[in-house]
This record gives sequence, structure tokens and C-alpha cells, in this order.
Amino acid sequence: MRKAIYAITLVLLGALIIQSVWGAQAKPAQLLNASYDVSRELFTQINPAFAALWEAKSGQTVTIRQSHGGSSAQARAVAEGLQADVVTFNQVTDIELLHKAGLVAGDWQSRLPDHASPYYSLPLLLVRAGNPKQIHDWNDLTRPGIQVVFPNPRTSGNGRYSYLAAYAYALQQNKGDAAKAAEFISRLLANVPVFDTGGRGATTTFIERQIGDVLITFESEVNAIRTQYAKVPLVAVVPSVSLRADFPVAVVDKVAERHGTRAVANAYLQFLYSDAGQEILAKNFFRVRNPAIAQRYAAQFPAVRLVAVEDSLGGWDQVIRTHFAEGGILDKAGFARR
Repeated sequence: MRKAIYAITLVLLGALIIQSVWGAQAKPAQLLNASYDVSRELFTQINPAFAALWEAKSGQTVTIRQSHGGSSAQARAVAEGLQADVVTFNQVTDIELLHKAGLVAGDWQSRLPDHASPYYSLPLLLVRAGNPKQIHDWNDLTRPGIQVVFPNPRTSGNGRYSYLAAYAYALQQNKGDAAKAAEFISRLLANVPVFDTGGRGATTTFIERQIGDVLITFESEVNAIRTQYAKVPLVAVVPSVSLRADFPVAVVDKVAERHGTRAVANAYLQFLYSDAGQEILAKNFFRVRNPAIAQRYAAQFPAVRLVAVEDSLGGWDQVIRTHFAEGGILDKAGFARR
């Protein structure tokens, strides 16, 4: 009798353990993705595709919530307590800020391919129908009477890349003369009537408020604008040179550990590298790392000579010191007085 009771107890205990494990696996998960300002439409497609794949693979349902704003503003919000499990930003410095805040591990760039940047874009110029002001390259943005719209380089990765692309052009045109490049930037900034905090705000200023002759924004955003404002005649202008804008991603380690979401958060970012993820990215006019998918969508991406922050501007640490620190080139060019 004692052996029978013992055997029954073991069976019941085993059943309870299995039920407990299965319940833990099946418990719904929730992620918060803090992202840059103009990625809304992209993640409305990425999120359900990943959620369906994850549920089929793991049996667990997952809900992905979004938070959007200027990339640097989003980084500060996460550092100050926004409970994001993952971040999908558009500049390395914003994730480095989270590392310095103790939220992201120092090896975040080595955890995923391509320095944890599954896709990239570049600043282009968007002008009104017929290009009435004959804007063809960065030098045209410094002409008297031209109004240039792009977001604030201090709060927006979009704005920062736009500013740096113009500076990189000026540096090359002036054979590396930093003083002449800074003077070029000063003339360009003098032509900016208003600085919005993010890329979507700058788009609204240019199209809905009808301010400015040219909008500088990401190539991917140019094509999103064409879709959203299909009845507004606009022309994209590809400059002679532009800056590669890598879009880095990372798990916010401290938050994911606290929420118990590390596994699903890792899988979410890995999905961006999958064939399905890269396909969605390419369809949304982001340039992707997968060679086969990049080739399939090559016709929608014009050829442009790209430079990188690391190669042409000395890397992000130097850029922050020389351009964006207090009293740097941005301030000396008149931004501090705006």
C-alpha cells in the first residue's frame, strides 16, 4: 500500500511539474520596442510577422508595443526609466548612452551580425514638383533664399545624419579643409527656418505646413512620404555623395531580465536578419544586408556614393566631441543661438 501511494504521489507531482512548465512557456509575453521617429509604418508590418512566427515556434503569444520619437530623445527616455525591452535606433551613440547608463551590455554590437545593424539608409533631398528652385546637390542648400527643412541634430538621428552628410560633402569639396566645411555648415543652418524634434515632425512642416523648399530626410522616409502623400507632387533628388546611416538594435538587458523577456527579445531582433524580416525591410525602402534580397530590390535604390562616419569623419567619438559637444562645430555654426 505504501509503495502504491508513493507511486501515485510521484505521478501527480510529475503532472504538476509538467503543467507548471507548460504554463510558464505558454504565458503570453509583451515587448516594448523604443524606436526612432519615422519607423512607425515599418514596425506595423514587422511586429505581426514576428509574433505569428514566434507563436508557431514556441507556442507563446507575444504582443509588441511601440514607442516612437527622435532617436536621441528615445535613448534619454529609456535611460530615465522608459521600460523598453528592445531598442531599434538609427545611431550607435544612442545605444552607447544606454550602455553608459548600465542598461545595455558593452558587447551589444558583437551579439548580432553587421555590428548589430540589420539595415541602413541615407539622407536624400526632397523638393516640390518641378524642382522650382533647381536644387541638385548639397551646395544648393546654402544659396540665399533657399529654405531647408530637417530635424534637430541634437534630438534626432535623422537630423544628425542630415547635418553630417552635408558636412562630409563640404569636407570633400574643400579637400579636407575643416574651417571651410564649418563655414559651409554655418550658411546651411542659416537657411533652416525651424527645427522639429524628429523626422516625422519635419515632414509635417514641409508638406502640411508648406514651409521650406527642400526637406532632408532618410531615403526610406522619402518613399513613405510618397505613399502617404500620393496626391502631393514631390521629387526626390539624389545628391552626389551621402552618408550611410546604420540602424543599430539591441536588447535592453536590465529591462529584459526584469521582465523575463530575454529569449523573445533576442528572437525579435534576430528576426530582422531573417529572410522574412529582410524582405519586409526592403519592401519599405530600407537597404538590407542580405545580398540576394538586396539584389532583388536593387531597382528601387539609386546608385549613390556613400561615406561612413567611421571612415570619413573619424568615428562617432570624434564626431560627438568636435560637432555636438557644447561649443563644438554645430554651436559655432550658429545652432546654439537658434
